[in-house]
Amino acid sequence: MILLDDVAGARDHQRLQWARGVLDDDAIGLERASVDAGFRSYWRTIGSARSAIVMDSPPGLEDVRPWLRMRALLQAGGVRVPQVQAEDSAEGFLLLEDLGAKTYLQCIDTDNADAMFDAAIAQLLKIQAIAPPVDLPAYDTALLTRDLRLFDEWFLRRHLGLVLDDADQRVLDDCHALLIDAALAQPRVLVHRDFMPRNLMPADDGPAVLDFQDAVLGPIAYDVISLFKDAFLSWPESRVTGWIAGYHRRAVATGLPVPGLETFRRDADWIGVQRHLKIIGIFARLQHRDGKANYLQDIPRFLGYLETVLPRYPELTALDAFINAKVKPAMSSSIAG
Repeated sequence: MILLDDVAGARDHQRLQWARGVLDDDAIGLERASVDAGFRSYWRTIGSARSAIVMDSPPGLEDVRPWLRMRALLQAGGVRVPQVQAEDSAEGFLLLEDLGAKTYLQCIDTDNADAMFDAAIAQLLKIQAIAPPVDLPAYDTALLTRDLRLFDEWFLRRHLGLVLDDADQRVLDDCHALLIDAALAQPRVLVHRDFMPRNLMPADDGPAVLDFQDAVLGPIAYDVISLFKDAFLSWPESRVTGWIAGYHRRAVATGLPVPGLETFRRDADWIGVQRHLKIIGIFARLQHRDGKANYLQDIPRFLGYLETVLPRYPELTALDAFINAKVKPAMSSSIAG
């Protein structure tokens, strides 16, 4: 019988030998640089004059080829992406430039946020101006529905243990239909799908954009709201409103297909609700399926986002009432237990 520890040990050895081979240096070592929420891992070389990053995407678990394909597309469009120094897509190894240890998440604060988001928007506008490949997956009804069902299945049923009656399910189904229709009605562009501070790294000609392998053709407001209503830090609503308006002015000037500002703000709010529900479900799944409990602490952040937005729209009143009547009490009981 093959033990998991044996498999991990063999992969550790293979990774180190690969790095030593491409760098032609048998003296280097590797230390963990960061951990991805998926199966990828990142390792920094040590013991050499100039460090580099090894991306490890185990074959059969995390195919590195979509990352390479999207990286090439983004780079051709002028987006700052990590430079690849060596690659072995068959074995799932890449040698990347070392951009440092801190992402936007560790660097951004109240004082520098305007400047840092200004630079991030510059990269986002470049992404949105790229013509998506004809075979790029679309954020269609099936994908939007699958994302929303993560909230129902993993958070409500699995994490909170709620038993939904017919009325509850109708509320969720009706809300999902509204959100999906609104998303499909937006102008469509190349969407990163996780354009947030943790996936941006300070760079002289950046920020550098990371974690773009799941890009799709989708709603133009999606990445905007992802940037300003982040999974790991929150901003006053007044600043978010100003940043969205600033993005909109620049998008109009660039010639991107944004609607008028009032419509765009509504689009951003509604696709934000879709994303918030999805991420709550993903965070619950990371706990119960993958044993990664640290993401649960950020679920209240997303409930806070929903609490801010849902009361603005009469069409979403039923969802707001459901969260207040069923979800919040269940969460309080879960914490108390």
